[in-house]
Amino acid sequence: MQPRSKIVLLLSTFPRPSETFIVNKFLQLLASGWDVHVVCSKYNHRDWSYFPQSTDHSAALRRIHPIWPLSPRWLALSLIPAAVLSALVYRPRACLRYLLRGCRRFGWRVFWQLYQDYPLVLLEPDLLHIEFGAIAAQRTYLKELLDCKLIVSFRGYDLYCAELDNPNYYREVWESSDALHFLGESLWRQAQIRGCPQEKYHALIPPAIDPDIFNPGMASPPSLDSQVTRPLRILSVGRLEWKKGYEYSLQAIRMLVERGVACEYRIIGDGEFMEALSFARRQLNLEETITFLGALDQIAVKEQMKWADVFLHGAVTEGFCNAVIEAQAMQLPVVCTDAGGLIENIVDGETGFVVPRRDPLALADKMALLVDPSLRQQMGKAGRERVLDRFRVQEQIGKFSDLYHQVLSQ
Repeated sequence: MQPRSKIVLLLSTFPRPSETFIVNKFLQLLASGWDVHVVCSKYNHRDWSYFPQSTDHSAALRRIHPIWPLSPRWLALSLIPAAVLSALVYRPRACLRYLLRGCRRFGWRVFWQLYQDYPLVLLEPDLLHIEFGAIAAQRTYLKELLDCKLIVSFRGYDLYCAELDNPNYYREVWESSDALHFLGESLWRQAQIRGCPQEKYHALIPPAIDPDIFNPGMASPPSLDSQVTRPLRILSVGRLEWKKGYEYSLQAIRMLVERGVACEYRIIGDGEFMEALSFARRQLNLEETITFLGALDQIAVKEQMKWADVFLHGAVTEGFCNAVIEAQAMQLPVVCTDAGGLIENIVDGETGFVVPRRDPLALADKMALLVDPSLRQQMGKAGRERVLDRFRVQEQIGKFSDLYHQVLSQ
């Protein structure tokens, strides 16, 4: 029997509450029989509490390999001999190959580089999947030094925001990778704008969720009369940062209130914009209307989606947004902008509304239409049907498996 091919997912932080798609992918690949591992710069073991679906995966936790500490600098430098010696003992061929090939690129700095890549050297992957393009831009040398296949994913920020003034930023990625992965057509088009050749082998695999977890349940919805008489319940989920456009969402809520639309707005997430958004809430006199809930685990997010009537996402740039898929699975109509891949995420006028980015008036206008509970139910039902048809995690893992088999067979 031939040994299973070893897949290593490389990323900066794992697990991250805002990146449930990476956790789900890792666990599903493992359940599908792949010999899959994660190598990360920072391992947040306490953040597993945000992923209750991982509690029965003790074997998976042993497949997470954080790199050795890079700070304080003196400690990292003092550990280099131990890393090199350990790699020579446990993986002599892989270590010598790395050092010999790396000398041509890094000179004497190859020992420092091996220290940073120590978990990868020990794992000896058959295929390395770098989950974000901005990370891959500095790590394409790994394909040669590890003697493995290389796949790079692009998820939004890396193409829409990173190093826009540098036309050659991803040149080595285009040249060195065996395949590229994009969440959708809009990102593939942006990659070509950034210099990717049209003939480059690539796969379009959108994010996905488990619709059995994000399921509104069989309970009867509240009567239409009761939904008309109470305030409109609006929900957002996402990191508190500039990309999510929360300042425009808050302005849209202010416009609804000024029109006499009674509403409640809850925001799930944390981040560096918390202070700015709290100040904006106070300045807009919305302290009784807007509630910041902080970061919540998946179960709590689902409960808030059960509470909500409308999902609001005012992003100014976005790769795709899993939360929008989760909201549709929970039969919530979505009001979002045309930022990046969001236009592929919902069907305008059927599962929600798409408006131009940075336009709080347009956001408010569409949310005002959703005061009508019958329209909300109609769009919510269409949204869940769309998720069941296009965004199931089982189908996504099948597509990744096909991609991996294709690249490994080259």
